Amino acid sequence: MAGTDAYRLLHTMIRVKDQDKSIDFYTRHLGMKVIRQKDFEGGRFTNTFIGYGDESSEAVIELTYNWDQDEPYSHGSGFGHLAVGVPDIHATCEALEAEGVSIPRKPGPMKHGTTVIAFIEDPDGYKIELIEQA
Repeated sequence: MAGTDAYRLLHTMIRVKDQDKSIDFYTRHLGMKVIRQKDFEGGRFTNTFIGYGDESSEAVIELTYNWDQDEPYSHGSGFGHLAVGVPDIHATCEALEAEGVSIPRKPGPMKHGTTVIAFIEDPDGYKIELIEQA
């Protein structure tokens, strides 16, 4: 399509049950920073944007916390995972495991390839693929 050269991915939104636990997970375990946060009293929700860089140039994650949500969210069958590049996947997974982070797929080569990957889970059970990057 003509005119799409200036398009870029801005953010991915996921709903979280415990805002503080999710912010702690993404900042402490994955090194992201809270970029901005806003409460929407009329809608009874909070949006927290987290990531590795400025939103003007980097895609970020929008954590949406609905104040009255009591039940865990269903992830459905369409969502797969988020992906984060790490320099040393084995050391990263060892540190995460020591912190009690769930690692359902330990580091190793991906099926049908040689890229070394692992999968971890955030407090809401969202899968995050770690990809070793030299």
